[in-house]
Amino acid sequence: MYSLPTRRYGIIQELPGFPAPAQKKRRWDMVKRIEGEFDYIVVGAGTAGCVTANRLTEGSKHRVLLLEAGGRDNWIWFHIPVGYLFAIGNPRADWLFKTEAEPGLNGRALNYPRGKVIGGCSAINGMISMRGQAADYDHWRQLGLTGWGWDDVLPEFKRLEDHFLGATEHHATGGGWRIEQQRLAWTILDAIRNAAVEMNIPRSDDFNTGDNEGVGYFHVNQKRGRRWSAARGFLKPALNRPNLRLETDVLVDRLVIENGRAVGVRFSRGGEVFEARTKGEMILCSGAVGSPAILQRSGVGPADWLSAMGIDVVADRPGVGRNLQDHLQQRAIYKVSGVKTLNETYASLIGRGLMGAEYLLRRRGPMTMAPSQLGIFTRSDPKRERANIQFHVQPLSLEKFGDPLHRFPAVTVSACNLQPTSRGTIRLRTTAPDAAPVIAPNYLGTDEDRQVAADAIRVTRRLMKQNALAPYHPDEYLPGLSVGDDDASLAKAAGDIGTTIFHPVGTTKMGLSSDPTAVVDERLRLYGVEGLRVVDASVMPTITSGNTNTPTAMIASKASAMILADAR
Repeated sequence: MYSLPTRRYGIIQELPGFPAPAQKKRRWDMVKRIEGEFDYIVVGAGTAGCVTANRLTEGSKHRVLLLEAGGRDNWIWFHIPVGYLFAIGNPRADWLFKTEAEPGLNGRALNYPRGKVIGGCSAINGMISMRGQAADYDHWRQLGLTGWGWDDVLPEFKRLEDHFLGATEHHATGGGWRIEQQRLAWTILDAIRNAAVEMNIPRSDDFNTGDNEGVGYFHVNQKRGRRWSAARGFLKPALNRPNLRLETDVLVDRLVIENGRAVGVRFSRGGEVFEARTKGEMILCSGAVGSPAILQRSGVGPADWLSAMGIDVVADRPGVGRNLQDHLQQRAIYKVSGVKTLNETYASLIGRGLMGAEYLLRRRGPMTMAPSQLGIFTRSDPKRERANIQFHVQPLSLEKFGDPLHRFPAVTVSACNLQPTSRGTIRLRTTAPDAAPVIAPNYLGTDEDRQVAADAIRVTRRLMKQNALAPYHPDEYLPGLSVGDDDASLAKAAGDIGTTIFHPVGTTKMGLSSDPTAVVDERLRLYGVEGLRVVDASVMPTITSGNTNTPTAMIASKASAMILADAR
């Protein structure tokens, strides 16, 4: 008899083992089974997994096992909003992935942060509450995906929310997803907002009504100055339910698939290998990087990729790991004068002390900052039917994420393409479950994306030349005045200063059975394997026009309702 060190203990039985690479130290010669069967096993306790586990255990009918590779969120920087500065790049909180060298980025490779803790990316992200545009979801419906239009998903968005605006046509209260206004103000950001209005961009008090074109301050997932992650909002309220079991610090190797049906999962912890079984469904919630990697290790994916890795093909699904989409931002930086920014405040010991005191006493100020405070949604050129670029504006600057802030006062005005046409891939590097996959986003891989990037820099330059900013003398630091205004120069500059805004989606896309690259159907059931669904950002057929965390929560909420309905 064996016990799994956990909050709740289970009885384990020995099972026949299976061979493993000789270099691995785990005891693959003996697999231990958690006694009993679960109605559902959810793999991944990020945003999608937290919402799914909450919904599936709301009654006492279904027994759910939730597996998470990361640990508990018992670190102060998971809760103080500015803690993302310390969490991203820290192995305690981040998978520390990197992309391959990207041709579109002039040979640069990018860090690719993904949350490694309960709550997943919602524990380390920018906290921006953003649904995207109604047209995003109506496009999904036009692809034949019944039930995924804007009018279909709006009730799920509202069901999630506990919104500071109260119960309105667009928002609701009482849900687990707390949304508030930001608790700080910067004169330079007000001036940039006014500059956008001078360019005929309308002011917006709410980007989440279906049309986000406009300029305004982002609403954030916080509660009284503290980060409000999916773990706080959805998982922790469910942990006292007797039908939910959470296992942390476990590394999932593969799904157990027998006779074309997913019946369980194998994972390791502390050098030992375990197996858990379900009599209902396996639900993958491991994200746009993790879910395709687990499927590929399980023999589900492009047959040529799997055969090259020596993996037996269970289901030839060419779309697993393809269709990767992300938002690439061009980080323009402008020096300013005659106005305060965080750069010089943070450089001062007194300034840092005052920031800390303001947070401790009032839960306000720079320590409550989301990475970006002001948002602008507009069009890269007037021919566009809807807003296709998003600005994240910050009262600070640095050479690259992880570097110290500049010593001079400056702002960052980052523009990203909301509807990129480039598509990348996620595929296994080795069959070892702890090996980072090959991440190749293919940024700026199409002529259209390069044109949008060039036009976005032009829009940025026009914004910073408006009369509202004249008192602060903006001086272009990046990409720099040496970069010309022709398409070729601006596209190259975009490759030099472009970086991910951490929104990977699409790698197990939802689609019709007639689409050979579709991985799941409109109810998120995997084609070719019964008893298996994917419920996370990887199912998006096309990326939403804005930050992707809230849409991921919506997908999980809607999927949970489908799962429960199908179980009746």
